[in-house]
Amino acid sequence: MLRDQVGIRSVKDGCSPQGQCGCCTVWVDGAPRVSCVTPVRRLDGRTVTTLDGLPDPERERWADALVAAGGSQCGFCTPAIVMRLAALSPERAPTGLSGPAVTPERVDQALVAHLCRCTGWQTVREAALAVLGEEASAGEDRPPDRDLDQAARRAGLEGGVAQQVGRAVVLGQAGFADDTCPPDALVAVPDSKGGYAVAESVVAARALAGKVQGRSSSLALDHPVSLPSGPWALTLRTGWVEPAYVEPDASWCAPGGAAASPCANGGAFGGKLHSPVMADARRLADEHRRPVRVLWSREDVVRHGPKRPPVAGGIDPDGRGVLRVGIPSGGVSEERWRQVTAAVAVVAPGLDLAAVPLSGPPISFDLRASVWAEAAVLAACARVVGGQDVGARVDVPIEVSAPSGGRAVARCRPDGSIDVHVDAGSVLDAVVLRSYCIGATHQALGWVRSEGIAVDDGGAVRDLTVRSFGILQARATPRVTVTTLPGSDRPAVNGSDAVFAAVAAARWLADGLPPEWPTDRGGAGRR
Repeated sequence: MLRDQVGIRSVKDGCSPQGQCGCCTVWVDGAPRVSCVTPVRRLDGRTVTTLDGLPDPERERWADALVAAGGSQCGFCTPAIVMRLAALSPERAPTGLSGPAVTPERVDQALVAHLCRCTGWQTVREAALAVLGEEASAGEDRPPDRDLDQAARRAGLEGGVAQQVGRAVVLGQAGFADDTCPPDALVAVPDSKGGYAVAESVVAARALAGKVQGRSSSLALDHPVSLPSGPWALTLRTGWVEPAYVEPDASWCAPGGAAASPCANGGAFGGKLHSPVMADARRLADEHRRPVRVLWSREDVVRHGPKRPPVAGGIDPDGRGVLRVGIPSGGVSEERWRQVTAAVAVVAPGLDLAAVPLSGPPISFDLRASVWAEAAVLAACARVVGGQDVGARVDVPIEVSAPSGGRAVARCRPDGSIDVHVDAGSVLDAVVLRSYCIGATHQALGWVRSEGIAVDDGGAVRDLTVRSFGILQARATPRVTVTTLPGSDRPAVNGSDAVFAAVAAARWLADGLPPEWPTDRGGAGRR
């Protein structure tokens, strides 16, 4: 109702109606509530407040704080996070929502209801404490001036597509495809026959398609690729991993026009680069002779979107070995295989790639550092342990040089915190580079320790809810310290992918190099 009937597009739909991503959070009578599972019939006589309804000074203060901290990247989840955190303000004590002082722990507890895939939470927490913490100023001070064009350039390098940086992104105005469609557009949603159900509204289209709410499963995570034979010093097997970008694939097109991109302000870590929704929107608009809005639900994204491919590899102390990559039917092109082989040769020159056919969901080599990161992890850890017995090793620096030219050194401290040093060429904007490195660290930790989805024997995904992917919550994410190499005279290059691989290797080493990921599925990452 808020998005499609009232036209308030700051309220986002990331999982509707699972009630699990938090992107549609509003206030009902001053209390935060996930709106996608709140029937309108329960709101008679009550007050609903969205981000657009906050007083201008308060909304701007939150926007400035999140921009200054790098607490918003694609911006899809940010308006709802602002609503959740603004409810903690001491100014709202009469409503019963305030209570004790706003601490990092209290912020983390509030964020349990939310999913953010970009920022790694730390910068969100910093922004919240800048606004609400005991040391927060009265809000009159403006953040220092920055060159936001340079910041956007750095964001584009790290995210893989052109991106904006600024207040508008925080406030939900980044131009996402489903926010820009005309109000009279038909709505098309995938049906069970491989086509689309087309109707006048989201509700009608989903009813026509026979949409059934997705669930998570009790299936155990699988490691479908067998290890190569050999007396390896180290071995590693991974399973299916969902990229878990929060904005579902969407596009719209007028007859004969250009379709809106699903990557309007974020590359979805490579997951949307070959999404079919633009071509589908063009075709359907021409067929129906009206603007058509193509909208995937969360379940559609999980069923049809690309996954990180499972791998199994072994490596000797001298760096020679084999990495086997699971390739489902349809697979990847020969050209893309050659590109990935070349990338692996940069990070692990002694490691040979081998394709293994299997049944499963689509995969993509476009996902963040796909395959070459696994190779880099094996090679980096093999260099550290050599022929010695494998054991947990903390405070050991692990270095990875990425095919992009970025370089990172990561170490896991005894207290669980992570130190990262990154060389990404010309920094351009230190805030954005730091934010992306923290986000890459968060993804790497989840990848090693908790992330994965269940796939059945027929190759169908069975974990269809966002809380079943194993993504680390804010309260389970350790402190990350990022140091950037200043004053580099090299051209700017992507740095966060090198951070992703280096942190994964450091965390694996600190965990004792168990041969299968995720290493701690029962931890705080899964609910």
